[in-house]
Amino acid sequence: MYRLRDDLALIQTVDFFTPIVDDPHTFGRIAAANALSDVYAMGGKPLTALNIICFPIKTMGLDILREILKGGLATLHEAGVVLLGGHSVEDNELKYGLSVTGTIHPARVLRNRGARPGDALILTKPLGTGIVATAVKADMATEELAALSAGSMIALNKEAAALMTATPRVHACTDVTGFGLIGHACEMIEESEVGIIIDASSVPVFPGLREFVESGILPGGLHRNRSYRAAMVERAPTCPEWLYDILFDPQTSGGLLISCAKEEAPGLVHRMHGSGIRSAAVIGEITARPQGRVVVR
Repeated sequence: MYRLRDDLALIQTVDFFTPIVDDPHTFGRIAAANALSDVYAMGGKPLTALNIICFPIKTMGLDILREILKGGLATLHEAGVVLLGGHSVEDNELKYGLSVTGTIHPARVLRNRGARPGDALILTKPLGTGIVATAVKADMATEELAALSAGSMIALNKEAAALMTATPRVHACTDVTGFGLIGHACEMIEESEVGIIIDASSVPVFPGLREFVESGILPGGLHRNRSYRAAMVERAPTCPEWLYDILFDPQTSGGLLISCAKEEAPGLVHRMHGSGIRSAAVIGEITARPQGRVVVR
């Protein structure tokens, strides 16, 4: 964030990655939604974007490149964001994403720190995109599940962010991406005076994931996330192992993780449901003890 004046600041962010789905147009839409998400998570309004494309021109046709860029542009149009240009390089591995610029009032910035004891924790999208993508690669996911996951990744966090910023006493927010739900929850309370309790049974997940998890159909990033945060997390016997694994699943274009006053949470979730964000749910709370730890029960 860069303050331009007392009532105006810029938010600048960049994100790009390799394909998460086979369809190039869908990949473009997902990549754009993912790049915009950091601005929404801070409570800002994205205004402009620049394309970033790495493309294997010798092994892939330009029709694929064209569809990726069309997909990205479609999502930008949906978000009301103007594409100003971009940059492309020849690369043996396809990658696409965007650099996004947004604006915000400096006094209204939401960070991933600042959660207060007694706050409720809200998640706006279901977990499991990493596991579903791995299952698709193994030819084990149904077309319906693959479409459900893609639809979730394409969905903008725009409306969720608008409802969040219109709600009093929202104290912190982050988007759930590559570090998984637990990883981003740990960032919210790391080296702080608060902790988190997550009710695993309340966390929205895609249907059918238990079978994949128990069969070992898991992305490598899940194991890395779990190993990295093991010292900060405690699992109660009430949380089954398969569900615990899903909480570490690396997400692409995941939902918002919002910490707000407990009294505000039911109304915010209700308004989200009314706006079509049907998976939004209260999944836990911020506690005074244990400090700097996440308890999953």
